[in-house]
Amino acid sequence: MAATAANRVIVYGGRGALGSACVQYFKSKGWWVASIDIGANADANANVLVKLSESFTEQAGQVTADIAQLLGDLKVEAIVCVAGGWAGGNCSSTDLYKNTDLMWKQSVWTSTISSHLAALHLKPGGLLTLTGAKACLGGTPGMVGYGMAKAAVHQLCQSLAEPDSGLPSGATALAILPVTLDTPMNRKFMPDADFGSWTPLEYVAEMFFSWASGSARPASGSLMQLVTTGGKTEASRAQ
Repeated sequence: MAATAANRVIVYGGRGALGSACVQYFKSKGWWVASIDIGANADANANVLVKLSESFTEQAGQVTADIAQLLGDLKVEAIVCVAGGWAGGNCSSTDLYKNTDLMWKQSVWTSTISSHLAALHLKPGGLLTLTGAKACLGGTPGMVGYGMAKAAVHQLCQSLAEPDSGLPSGATALAILPVTLDTPMNRKFMPDADFGSWTPLEYVAEMFFSWASGSARPASGSLMQLVTTGGKTEASRAQ
């Protein structure tokens, strides 16, 4: 479907739990929404399906070309990258190499592609969000691959705030750093956890929409920690 609505957003990872919440929220506000994922989101106005590849350049090139074909000369107000995943293991783990490779693909590949898409298709003054992790502000010995990948996303976000980053004039790059998101998968695997300390997906989707609309947007390059206590979430700048 053509991107005809006045306000447009691309959600990278739009079929996941957080991505689906973002697609639904922006759609409820009348925005045109495109989802990028390995499968389609039926709620999105348009879908770009990622063809999985062991080659970063092949996968990045495919997504970039498909988005260019979808948008043509149109620009978007926001690109929200919520693709990612989690895998544990320390340096003695037999799965170290496999998990590190997976974390890099899920977080760094997607964030890099989103940044290039922003350079090409974001309106001046637009918004790009990436997804980091609060735990990865420090050492993560029990999840080495995850920690390295998310730390790279943090660095990318800060780089995008600098002059000559390639982003359009006045664009803002922000990263969210949650502790634990309240997703069905997390509830399934951690049924005895304190859900009151988990950040609701709706809170994040609302925050993205507020930022995309230009309201209370932090300074570009900010790493925004999301800390939930007793069911109440606060976003604060890590640095």
